Amino acid sequence: MSGGIFLAGHRGMVGGAILRQLRARGTQPLTRSHAELDLADQSAVRSFMQAERPDAVILAAAKVGGIHANDTYPADFIYENLMIEANVIHQAHEAGVQRLLFLGSSCIYPRLAPQPMAEDALLTGRLEPTNEPYAIAKIAGIKLCESYSRQHGRDYRSVMPTNLYGPGDNFHPQNSHVLPALIRRFHEAVREGREEVTIWGTGTPRREFLHVDDMAEASLFVMALSDETYAAETDPMLSHINVGTGEDISIADLARLVADVTGYQGRIGFDTGKPDGTPRKLMDVSRLSRLGWTARTSLEDGVRETYAWFLSAAEEDALRG
Repeated sequence: MSGGIFLAGHRGMVGGAILRQLRARGTQPLTRSHAELDLADQSAVRSFMQAERPDAVILAAAKVGGIHANDTYPADFIYENLMIEANVIHQAHEAGVQRLLFLGSSCIYPRLAPQPMAEDALLTGRLEPTNEPYAIAKIAGIKLCESYSRQHGRDYRSVMPTNLYGPGDNFHPQNSHVLPALIRRFHEAVREGREEVTIWGTGTPRREFLHVDDMAEASLFVMALSDETYAAETDPMLSHINVGTGEDISIADLARLVADVTGYQGRIGFDTGKPDGTPRKLMDVSRLSRLGWTARTSLEDGVRETYAWFLSAAEEDALRG
């Protein structure tokens, strides 16, 4: 078999959502598990790309985690993500792949970037120290796409999502992102009858959250844009596109929302000795809006759906983390 779309990272939360949407549209992408293909192995990726020669690539594979994981395993985060990106993008080029979509992260922007963060804020200030290695790897992915497009005429695009959540998320108590970590913590507090749940930090930082199904839809939307339409909203030196809702919420209010969804009625405390991370991360999504796409899932609806999925996965012993 050759041709078609190669979806790298189909077992992750975002890749899984893209896989569902592709199948719903009648497309069965080419996939490989980590056991079948280690994307950090240059020789293995070269052999795969030369043998399969896909028509297009969606690079959703990455090593991801929350503040604790990024701060504890910085070498793992920068090395593995750099290797995955370099191998997949370069070997896609070598195999003649003309179209590729790279999925990045909003952490590419400076810690104190003007809010909301527009695409041109990239590389204008210092990054958030707790996830700097991961952010640098993601910036490298953007620049790889831009460079192969400029030098070799490839159509390699990048989308930068805000904080994602939804079915298939990682609910590990230490290594997950804030929203799934809160869902698990409040769920366990209800189950164990605890009177107080303590949240890391002050609760004042503001975050934006995008349902993973919306992200999948936006990714396929951007990938399907004509060359002329995409070029009209980007340029060779600034080709990535933000994906988000354009709305944010404080961590304290997010905790109250999760408490309500899970049925928790106790106290909520804050451990101010733990890091807050970036004070605010709100995406400027005007570029994507002008292109014709906006998010559809409200945060409350998305959290309720995600909690229902969490309960079902927990019952089947199928939770990540």
